[in-house]
Amino acid sequence: MTVNVQDAIVLLGDSITEFSFAGNGLGARLADAYNRKFDVVNRGFSGYNTDWIIPIFEQIFPTQHQQQHASKVRLLTIWFGANDAALPHSKQHVPLDRFEANLRHIIHAVRSPESPYYSPDTRMILITPPPVDPARWAAWLEKAAPETKGNPPDRSFEQAKRYAEGVREVAAREGVAVTDAWTRIWEATGRDERKLGEYLPDGLHLNTQGYAVVYEGLIEAIATEYPEYHYDRLRTVFVSFDVIVQNPEEYRELTKKRSAFGN
Repeated sequence: MTVNVQDAIVLLGDSITEFSFAGNGLGARLADAYNRKFDVVNRGFSGYNTDWIIPIFEQIFPTQHQQQHASKVRLLTIWFGANDAALPHSKQHVPLDRFEANLRHIIHAVRSPESPYYSPDTRMILITPPPVDPARWAAWLEKAAPETKGNPPDRSFEQAKRYAEGVREVAAREGVAVTDAWTRIWEATGRDERKLGEYLPDGLHLNTQGYAVVYEGLIEAIATEYPEYHYDRLRTVFVSFDVIVQNPEEYRELTKKRSAFGN
C-alpha cells in the first residue's frame, strides 16, 4: 500500500470491467496511458448487476467528508448492462426501467450537492454493454458447467441491444458522456453476428481485440467531452529524472509532488 498522491480514474462495472486489467484490456491500457498522472482503480465485480452494485458504490466511493482526506476521483466510468440484460428467468435480470433508474441513481449520487457522495470534480462516462452471442455463451457455459446443459438461454442479442439503447438514453437525458461499446463492436464485425466471436470469444466477455475497440471510443469521449482530463493534457505528478540530473543538488525540492494539471 502507498500513500494516495495521484488523482484517480475509477472503473465501476461488472466482470467486463473486472477482467479489463488482463491481456492488455481496457483497464491495462488506461493504466499505461495515465501512468504517473492518474491512478486507474479497478472496481469491477463479476456477476453484479446495477441493483447489487449500489450498496457497493456507497462503500467504495468517498463521501464528502472522506474526500477532504483523499485523492480526487477525476473520472468515473460506469459500465453495466451485460448482467442486467439477462433474460427474466435469470436471477441477474434487472428490468430495463429499473436498470435505467439505477444508473440515474449513481449519477445523481455523484452530481447532487445534497448527496453524501457529491463530487464536483468527478466527470462520468457511461459505457453501453457490448453485443452478446447467445449460442456461443450457452456453449461456453455448458463446457464450464455441464449441469447447465439443456437450460433455456439466459441472454439474447436483442435484449442486450435494448439495454445498450437504455444506457444511451440515460446519458442523453442526464448530460453525461457515453461510450457506445455495443455499436462499436457491432460495426467492427461488419454487422455480422457470425463474427462476434472475434471480439467476444465466449459470447459475453471481451478479448484484447474487443477491449481495444472500447478503449478507442473511451479516449475519444474523454477528448471530446472532458479534454482537460485527457492524458496528453496532463503532466506527471513527479518530475522525470532528467529534470533532477540537471540540478541534482536540488533533488529534494524537485521531487515534491505537483498537480497533474499544468504546463
